[in-house]
Amino acid sequence: MAQYEHLPIYRNAFDLSVYLENTVRNFSRYHKYTLGSDLRDISRQIVRLIIMVNSDRDKIATLEKVKGTALSMK
Repeated sequence: MAQYEHLPIYRNAFDLSVYLENTVRNFSRYHKYTLGSDLRDISRQIVRLIIMVNSDRDKIATLEKVKGTALSMK
């Protein structure tokens, strides 16, 4: 299994995810469960995609597949 903790992109995405978790905690109730939920889900998905791409042997093919996933997150 590939190591990903050392990757700057992983560390930055993970830090962003933690930051969003702490920020969303202070949102109003309405925004916490609408916008906040989307922000948390997308930030977690980004971290999972980084792990998935780094773990695969054929990174180019996986990046192409992830590219479609990233475009659908908009």
